[in-house]
Amino acid sequence: MYIVTVRGRSESAGCLVGFTTQCSIHPPRFIVCLSEKNRTFTVARDAEVMVVHMVPDHAVELAELFGSQTGDEVDKFARCRWSPGPMATPVLDDLANWFAGRILERVPTGDHWAYLLEPIASGEEDPGRPFTFHRARRIEPGHAP
Repeated sequence: MYIVTVRGRSESAGCLVGFTTQCSIHPPRFIVCLSEKNRTFTVARDAEVMVVHMVPDHAVELAELFGSQTGDEVDKFARCRWSPGPMATPVLDDLANWFAGRILERVPTGDHWAYLLEPIASGEEDPGRPFTFHRARRIEPGHAP
């Protein structure tokens, strides 16, 4: 599981995502899929960069915050520690394994859109065990699926 963050024209947003994949080695490319119902999707339409954070097993509170709350009702960034990254996109301070990607394309794929990213910056640290989909499916989504 990953938490992605974006910075649009006037606001930031972020959410827990499970639909992701590396899609090219040369050049390096990564795809993140966002639900059309998600506030992050709305903000990402104006974003130039997306930050993709790997969620380690011990980061349950962040996974729940970004997976069960909606930015329509809650300022998630007021409830966690973060720093401005590339293009002022939030980087979550407690998730050291992340990369920022320039958004190259947005492609509709059904009820989600695929965001094609070109990695431009990263932070690395051994995150330990990942927070898995099997644990994340217990989180009630901020928006109905």
